[in-house]
Amino acid sequence: MYAPVSSSTASNEMKQDNIFSEVPPELTEELTESIARNRNIRIERIISKGHKSADGFWYDQDEDEWVLLLQGAARLQFEHETEEVNLSAGDHMLIPARTKHRVSWTDPDEETIWLALFSKEPLC
Repeated sequence: MYAPVSSSTASNEMKQDNIFSEVPPELTEELTESIARNRNIRIERIISKGHKSADGFWYDQDEDEWVLLLQGAARLQFEHETEEVNLSAGDHMLIPARTKHRVSWTDPDEETIWLALFSKEPLC
């Protein structure tokens, strides 16, 4: 499991790790791990390999979501949109709260590693 290294200073806590470390060799299901959070923001590492949203399932979150695809490839589908959005390494996207979306495909031959930031406050 992704576990940042910590060292405490007078009033702050520093954490260090590598986003590409400890990727499981076999992923029977998508893996989501918390990196950092507070009452308004959470940051997660998500690892997919051929995983997608279940048929008929749509994310409908009450938070803005910013995603950065660090490795691999994926496709997102948005309700009421005819075209899917293709993402490859380096692509990022802001998905406003209440925007229904789903992961329609991730690369089955390579781990797709996402960095996702969720915010209760609107992102711009």
